[in-house]
This record gives sequence, structure tokens and C-alpha cells, in this order.
Amino acid sequence: MAKNDERIPEQLSPQQTEIRPEKQTMACSKDQLLARLQDLQIDFAQYEHPVVMTVEDQGKYVGNMEGRLCKNLFIKDKKNRFYIISALADTKVDMKVLSQRLGLGKGGLRMAPEEALIEILQVPLGSVTPFALVNESARDVSLLLDKGIKTQERCIFHPLSNDMSISLNSDGLDKFFKSIGRDPSYVDLEANPTVGKDQPPDLAAFVPSGSVVLPDPPEKAVSMQNASGNHVIASSNPKAMAEKTTKPSNNVCNVNHKSANAVKPSSCFTDSEKFVEEIMDIISAHVLTETKEGSIKQSGEELGTDIADRLKKCCVSELKNLANMFKNTAYTEGFQSGKASLLR
Repeated sequence: MAKNDERIPEQLSPQQTEIRPEKQTMACSKDQLLARLQDLQIDFAQYEHPVVMTVEDQGKYVGNMEGRLCKNLFIKDKKNRFYIISALADTKVDMKVLSQRLGLGKGGLRMAPEEALIEILQVPLGSVTPFALVNESARDVSLLLDKGIKTQERCIFHPLSNDMSISLNSDGLDKFFKSIGRDPSYVDLEANPTVGKDQPPDLAAFVPSGSVVLPDPPEKAVSMQNASGNHVIASSNPKAMAEKTTKPSNNVCNVNHKSANAVKPSSCFTDSEKFVEEIMDIISAHVLTETKEGSIKQSGEELGTDIADRLKKCCVSELKNLANMFKNTAYTEGFQSGKASLLR
């Protein structure tokens, strides 16, 4: 683990395009961060509390403390350049407007995937914070700070872990950023200036010149921290995922088309009872397929054991896909709710 007083290594060239976990340095811990703030003689107050996943939950424990709660968004653009947006909890951040102001077009921003959260910021879900920029792996992440933070006596953030909150003023925040080689900038995140031929994007300078690219995950799951500070995951193409899971696998036992087509994921992933019914339909279809093929000649206990073994081979992959889709659907509901809350 790096010592608190070590200098931050120089940024790598933009040609480095992929993070490989085995080459990463150890992440800064919560205790190391607090020690660094003390070494910098930054005035802060710390409050321990249970793990919280939303700003609302955080407010239950520290809402009566001195300081304004803040939300922190971890986002990426189409070229896999990453950004942290730190704003007062009630600041309205329109992603389409922000994307245009960065010169990325209306749909140029999206929430960063969970893999990036873990590998680049090196913090757990629900713990996005500007303090994560202390980690070398986050050297190319751009930071946009809400100008409203400057108007507050103190603001509250997680110190790399969501089981604690710290409050400090913007001077202390600026001192920390300068200690890691960052020049903090505060912008009006609620502004909506016209962008056109004669009016260039006002935030284009915040687009990172270098980038750390992570490969797209197989299911293209995306992670976001909504206006409430909660990280959720959603499939970027639920329809394609649904089509994929309904196809029988070539790596397991033969399944007839009737049993495979009987699965209709899109109709069951918002209802747990229907979800269980789909699982039972799949298992029943496989049992019928095995017995009709006449491949099972045993009787009694041997027959039961053979059927159980065959069902495991036939069903595990398919049921895992169903479970993942059920999970992703639940996350999608949270994603849509969080997005709507964010835009409001």
C-alpha cells in the first residue's frame, strides 16, 4: 500500500488504452485518505454510520450534521473517457445538456459500467466520490464540480467508503485536489447555453485528452448512481438479452424447440411468481424430453439420480440466464426511476 506522503505518479500517455487488474496499484483506503487530509491540515469532521446506498439513507444519519449532502455521478462518453460529476443533492443535472456542453452531442454520455467503478475508481457500489481521484487508476478521470459547492460552509462526501461521511469546506476540498495534482474547477451544472457553429461547447476543456478504456462487458451492463446516490445496473439492450436467453444451448443436452420457445422472459421478469412458473416450465420440459427420448432405462433411486444429473447439465446455463435477466430487469426499473428523478 502506498504511503500517504508519496507523490502521485505522472499521468501515462493517451496510448495506454486498457486497465489490467494485475498491474494496478493498491487502492487508497479510507484510513489512508483520512490520514492524508490530516497531514494536509484540512479541517474536516467524520461521521461513522451503517452502509448506505442512497443520499436519502445517508441523510438519515448525517442530515442533521453541519454540511450539505452531495450526489456523485460516474459517467463515460462513447470513446470510453470517464467523468465524475459532484453536485449538491438538489442540483438538477440534465445528461443531454451536459453532453452537448462537452461537445459530445445529445446522446454522448452514459452511466459508467460497474467494471469501471471497481477497476478505475476502486470503490464499492454506492461510494462514488471525488476523493477516488487519489487513486492512480483514476488519473484520466475528469472532474466537474457544482459551483453550488463553493457557496456552502461545508459539504458532505463519502471518504472512499459508504459506511462513513466527512464534511469539509470547499477550501479544504481544493487543497486536497491540488495535493494530487488536480486543478479544481466549479461550473454551473444547471446552465443550458446554446451550442452551435458560432457558440462552441463551453465545457469542452473538461473532456479528457487521455483515456483508460475498459472492454465492453458481454451483457453490456451499465452502472449509474441516481439522484439519490444509489448505484444501479441495467442491461443496455434488454431485448437482445431476452432473445439470447431463449435460444437453446449447443453445449448442453439436446432440448426440443418446443421447450426452448416456451420461455418468454419479457413477460415474467417483473413478477416473481411468474418467474418461478417459468423455471418450473423449463424443468418440466426437460424432464419430458429426457423420458420421451427413451434414454433413461433405470428405475427407482437410480432413475431419480440419473434424471437429477441430466437436469443439472441441461438447466443450469438456461436458469442462470433467466436469473440474470430477472436481476437486470429489477435494476432497469431502478435505472429508469433514478433517471427520471435525476432529470427532475
